[in-house]
Amino acid sequence: MKLDFGMQCIRPSYTKSMHRNSMQALQSTYKIEEDVKNEALLSIVADKYCRFILEAIMDMPKSTIEIASEKKIPLSTVYRRIQTLHDNKLVQTSGTITDEGKRLFLYKSRIKGIKSKFESGKIGVELILN
Repeated sequence: MKLDFGMQCIRPSYTKSMHRNSMQALQSTYKIEEDVKNEALLSIVADKYCRFILEAIMDMPKSTIEIASEKKIPLSTVYRRIQTLHDNKLVQTSGTITDEGKRLFLYKSRIKGIKSKFESGKIGVELILN
């Protein structure tokens, strides 16, 4: 399932959050309004390989080979999950051409986390933007 969260033109909201050192910091968040998108997003982050990949690329962009090596995931699985994450706008892609003329793509997570709630039969999902 392909989703478009439209994050390239969003106006994120900001919420205060407590950090380990008891200082407050602002977090940029994006609330998902549609039930279908909420369910699909929860399905994606329920997948352990998608979570492993998002964790690996949260702070620094990495190639598929670096992700596979670091997280001990088969390369073919990394490629499939990266495609799912990319199609759903959860990763940003940057590319370069090496000295040997090969294309190298790096991936970085667009989210730091998600908040979800189930209340009165409705699912609510909020993305914490990276």
